Amino acid sequence: MNILAFESSAVAASVAIMRDGRLLAESACNRGNTHSETLLPMAENLLDRCGLSTADVDLFAVSVGPGSFTGVRIGVATVKGLAFGKGKPCVGVSTLEALAENLSVVPNARICPVMNARRDQVYTALFRNTEHGLERLLPDSAISVSELEAALADDPAPVFFVGDGYDLVAGRIRHDFFPTPERLRHQSAASVAEVARRAYLAGRFTTDAALAPVYLRPSQAERTRAEQLKSSPKGC
Repeated sequence: MNILAFESSAVAASVAIMRDGRLLAESACNRGNTHSETLLPMAENLLDRCGLSTADVDLFAVSVGPGSFTGVRIGVATVKGLAFGKGKPCVGVSTLEALAENLSVVPNARICPVMNARRDQVYTALFRNTEHGLERLLPDSAISVSELEAALADDPAPVFFVGDGYDLVAGRIRHDFFPTPERLRHQSAASVAEVARRAYLAGRFTTDAALAPVYLRPSQAERTRAEQLKSSPKGC
């Protein structure tokens, strides 16, 4: 089974091709939020290098959030466009679960993905790596750094932080943690592909038409408008 996977939920964008659980190739770009310019060319180049076309793809996978509203939309739109009319299954992967997958080689690790959600909040979840794969301990959430610290306090065991919120939480949370190499903190399409592969084998997949982003809170524009409406005089 050939899987074409996309990750564009943060600053780093990447595309990966996996065949029967083995990574064939991955391409990444970490030079800013220009995913609309780089994502599709990376995919076309990667397919060409592997001697494949979109017709050879058996499963399309993409990170569907949380993350950058624009980045997530670009990734989902790219997959919907490539998969359109092909009748191929699609899997939308949690950005946080894919981040945790980066450290799945660490036995019995507690892995806490953290993405900077601004306004002193992080997108986060908690997983434990087991011999059967990642076990989810906490759902995907948008919470404050202090709320995350309280959630981690239920178990004193050290954690691994991963994601672009690493420096934010590492400098403020008093819970013990193991250092994570900088390279493994970034989102990875290879991890998206592996999470999608397991989901597909478990029967969790969808169509290109039904594939959609997952947002944990309203966008900045929506929040600003809500605040403006709340502060506007009644009757205006």
